[in-house]
Amino acid sequence: MLSRLISLTAFGTAAVLACAVFEGGAVAQAHHRSDDELTAELETPALWADDDADADDPAIWVDRDDPEDSLVIATAKEAGLYVYDLEGEEVQHIAPKPAPGEDDAPGRYNNVDLVRGFALGGDKVDLAVASDRGMDDLGIFVIEDGELEEVTDPGAGWIFSESQAEVNDEHTAYGLTTWQDATGAYALVSRNSETEVALLKLVANGDTVGWEKIRTLALPAEFTMPDGSTWTTCDDPGQYAQVEGMVVDKYTGTAYLGQELVGIWKISADLTGEPELVDTAVEFGLPGAYDAETDECEYGENPGFGGDVLRTDIEGLTIYYTGRGKGYLLASSQGDDSYAVYAIEGGNDYLGSFAIGEGDVDSTQHSDGADVVNVSLPGFDGGLLVVQDGDNTPEGGDESSTNFKYLEWEDVAEDSGLDLAQARGRR
Repeated sequence: MLSRLISLTAFGTAAVLACAVFEGGAVAQAHHRSDDELTAELETPALWADDDADADDPAIWVDRDDPEDSLVIATAKEAGLYVYDLEGEEVQHIAPKPAPGEDDAPGRYNNVDLVRGFALGGDKVDLAVASDRGMDDLGIFVIEDGELEEVTDPGAGWIFSESQAEVNDEHTAYGLTTWQDATGAYALVSRNSETEVALLKLVANGDTVGWEKIRTLALPAEFTMPDGSTWTTCDDPGQYAQVEGMVVDKYTGTAYLGQELVGIWKISADLTGEPELVDTAVEFGLPGAYDAETDECEYGENPGFGGDVLRTDIEGLTIYYTGRGKGYLLASSQGDDSYAVYAIEGGNDYLGSFAIGEGDVDSTQHSDGADVVNVSLPGFDGGLLVVQDGDNTPEGGDESSTNFKYLEWEDVAEDSGLDLAQARGRR
């Protein structure tokens, strides 16, 4: 486990950044929430908690030759991966890996992203890459003929752990995003219950794909507030402000990291340089103490040090490009069932927020992962936005279910009340 002590340099940087955000950053702007009704086009079948199936994070694979054959690849934690078509129908299910031993946890796919044109076995292939929280590794799959086939190098090893006992402590691979440049394909992988993020380079080994860990970054666990006090997030003992939602701007190589109880950071995708806060949660600086008897945090009065927009947890991050180097960072504000929109250029100005209401399908609450593409697909002019719905069960239901909602970007642009643009070309 990482030491919880952070260097004076990192601590001072965090304090300066926090004050800068309060004084004039995106959080100082008004929280615009549209009164227009934005609804989803369709939804995937329900995944039921009683079946240990919990929808989490989607990735949209566009078939450039036959767009109607494009796929949505999604994690369902203990239930593995589900693959859906553009109608939201299931076309493939991949079970998680079995537990390596009687007292060990089975596989648990948490987040998923894509790599295009990866050199493997003499061919250029597209990959789906998923973080496996149960195994502390990745699940890597070739996308071919509308199906996923696993090509994970069995000898790649653990990402954060040194032994199976450490894997069982569950401080393992958690959030994930991928990115590519002229030097290769990479994954950023966060660590469950820690502030750590690792940079992995994906490496071909014959007909399989493994990884090399390049470096790690530990985001701050403690922050100096404007009044000089020190604040850290309240959580169970031994658990800290982890990152899950992440995305990389392919034009600038900037990584956006959603530290769930803190805010959104940006840093070079190779994890060099100093991280900078784009925005902080409303609850940033909220004093809390863990109560062992109730297994909950008891909170005091909010001193108002946080932002005006994001309500914890801060979850899925994704980028819609309107042009080269231009577009929107979308962030799931899970605590108030909304999605915050920021410009990706300049100082990441906050542009407003929208919610997904009830229409032909039910509304969306407690949303986790999200993905968007700016390619018009059959039934989805201007692009496709897919979001997780963390409360798919109608009020009064006896069972809990989750699923994924599909939205047409043209509807998001026109019905969100934010006057958002649409892309003019292909992604």
